Parts: sequence; C-alpha cells; structure tokens
Amino acid sequence: MSEAAAAPTSNKGPRPQDLDAAAVRRQTRRLAAAAQPPWLHEEVAGRMAERLTYIKLQPQRVLDASPALGASGELLRLAYPGAELLWHEADAALAARAREKRQRNWWQKLRGAPSGHIDALPARPEVDLLWSNMALHACADLPGLLGAWQASIAVGGFVMFSCLGPDSFVELRPLYARNGWGRPAPDWWDMHDIGDLVLKAGFADPVMDQQRLRLTWSSAESLLADLRSLGGNLAPSRFAGLRSRAWQAALLAELETLRDSEGKLALTLELVFGHAFKAAPRLTVAAETHVSIDAMRATLRKGRETG
Repeated sequence: MSEAAAAPTSNKGPRPQDLDAAAVRRQTRRLAAAAQPPWLHEEVAGRMAERLTYIKLQPQRVLDASPALGASGELLRLAYPGAELLWHEADAALAARAREKRQRNWWQKLRGAPSGHIDALPARPEVDLLWSNMALHACADLPGLLGAWQASIAVGGFVMFSCLGPDSFVELRPLYARNGWGRPAPDWWDMHDIGDLVLKAGFADPVMDQQRLRLTWSSAESLLADLRSLGGNLAPSRFAGLRSRAWQAALLAELETLRDSEGKLALTLELVFGHAFKAAPRLTVAAETHVSIDAMRATLRKGRETG
C-alpha cells in the first residue's frame, strides 16, 4: 500500500483491470525476494485443492503456472502423486525464486514423479491440468494469458485458477476517496467477466464462484504490514508521489474508523475461483454454400448412372 507513483490522481482507473506496469514490476521483485509466499496464498491454495475432488480426470502432466508465490507444489504432489509436475513463471525474478526453491528441496524428487521447467507458453507437449493460484489479479493482459493457457492444455484437460475479486478491500474506497488518495486497489475483473473471457479463449463449461473473507486486525500497523506482504497497490490512479510520515500517520488515523463492534479493524477479501475444460474443436459449417450449376448437373448425372 505504500508504493510511489507518478500517475493522475483520479478516483477511478479505466476498466477492466488496468494495472500500472512499473508498480507490477516493483511488487514482483519485492515478493520474489521475500522469505515466504504471501500469507493468504497457502489458504487459497488449500481451498482450490478441495475442488479437485469433484473432477474425475487424473492428469498425467500438471503445469503449475504460478509456483513461486502460489504455495501449491506440495498440494499438487499429494493430489496427483504419479503425475509429471511442471512449472512456468514468465517473470525472471519469480522464475529464479521457483528454481532456487526446487534446488533447495531436491530431496522431494525422491518422493514422487519428476518435475521440470517450461520455458515459455504454450507448453509442448500439452498438459492435462494447468493450475494457477492467486496470480491473475496481477496480470495486465488476461485475454492473452488465457489464450496461451488454452493452447497449453490437451483436449479433455482442464484449467483451475484463483485470484482476487473486485470487492477486495472495498472498505478502503470511501476512506481513500474522501482524502483524495485515488484508488486503494485496481478495478479487478469480476467473476462473470472472467467466465466470459474463459469462453472466448476457447474453453468449455467454465464454472466460476466466489468467496468472501472478513479479516480482522487489532492494530492499524499490523493491518498495513499484512497488506504490504500481499503486494501493493497496482492501480494507475492511486495517490501520486512519495508517501511521507505525515501521510502514513493520516492513513493510520483513518484506518481507525474501520473498527467493528468488537473493536477490531475489518476488511473484506473477495476470492474468485474458476475451472474449465478444453473440448475438441468443433467443425464450422458455413451459413451459405456456393455450388455451380455444372457441378450440380454432374452430381445428378453420376447419381442416375449408379442408380
């Protein structure tokens, strides 16, 4: 929440999911250097893994598309112990973190199937499951990424993902607005829009749902520390300029207005979950068919001769 910016100070950015590219790079570098993935991601990964029990397909090749911060590796190994576990990170800093973790935990290779790195998408050969935990809300080109995912999955395979929804940190919006601080977070894609994009990317039977978490803190300082560990404000229309100690003091004072009846500071997180299958391509039938008279006569003549 303390990233600097040189962007306009309007209270609402362009939709949908307009992100500040420089802020995304800064946040990625900071999270890649952290000792642990964000505290929320392990919880969300567990909730995603519970949904795997509803899917009968047993994938032989599994691609984790957000391993560095997704906190999902062990869950995928437990769910599919005989599968080949692959991973991909487009960002160099996150890829280095994921690679270092696998080298450090080399002994885990002795416990299951082999794993490997996919340099670029689409994956070749294709995979049966593409998994992405808590990454899409930091993606500037979601339609393009979904297209690459669809091309990475074998026919009959499926994708499963999670991300933050647009009502995350909704309590901060009026607080920021009345102080002229811009947006506290981007206008993230909502569940229905993501489902539409999944269909346009060529997936079939998308299932989307959302959950809301109400998080509470005893102090404003601990709230800010936890939000910073999740990343930062990626909205182009966030507060412009460097944050001073006076600004931080004002923010801490404003956060005190969020206390509930039990004296706790409370914020809402909206989690969006989705999965979809890759169906066999459908044959397209033209609305009009053009046949020459000569070709039609030849067909009729052939039919008489063989009749």
